[in-house]
Amino acid sequence: MENEAGKLVRIGIFGGTFDPIHVGHLAAAVNAKSGANLDNVLMVVANIPWQKDGLRKVHPAQERLALVEAAVSGVEGLEACDLEIRRGGQSYTIDTVIEIKKRFPGDELFLIVGADVASEFDTWEGVDDLAALVTLVIVNRPGSNRPTNLGAVWNYLEVEVPSLDISSTDLRARAIEGRPLDYLIPSSAIQYIREHKLYGQDEQ
Repeated sequence: MENEAGKLVRIGIFGGTFDPIHVGHLAAAVNAKSGANLDNVLMVVANIPWQKDGLRKVHPAQERLALVEAAVSGVEGLEACDLEIRRGGQSYTIDTVIEIKKRFPGDELFLIVGADVASEFDTWEGVDDLAALVTLVIVNRPGSNRPTNLGAVWNYLEVEVPSLDISSTDLRARAIEGRPLDYLIPSSAIQYIREHKLYGQDEQ
């Protein structure tokens, strides 16, 4: 992949269930893009998130992808990515990174994660291989604890993001109960939720 100047690009990878995507996700993505000087950020929608598989109902991947597409429409440098959905099965970051690296072998890859996620890397599949392929961009809220388990194996940088305490669990409950979603979810995604009657009474 090349940018307008013909230089190889810096690609951010921001994976998630996005059930639903909300303004906290977008704030993290745009701040990571700016703080790490990224050319673009791929918002990678998990097909079957292994951390949540069997623990709760997750909305169909295509619905979550459509919400992300609606949310990032018109946001420069952010792009919805269906790579994990097309691959099928459970979604593991190492598989996604390897596939993106094969497509863009000369580009530099940056994995965007929260500090809470970074502190749990010892539970991830292929974490040693992952460390060799990406630079971490750790998005952290002001005053939050920094991860202490990264050691010398990871190349990483930290980006401070606004402290937006928004929960996807709470947003699903709000949608079910008919409470406002305004200013918590991008308006384009709210419109999609309403038009397609997502997060209905069957979630109770």
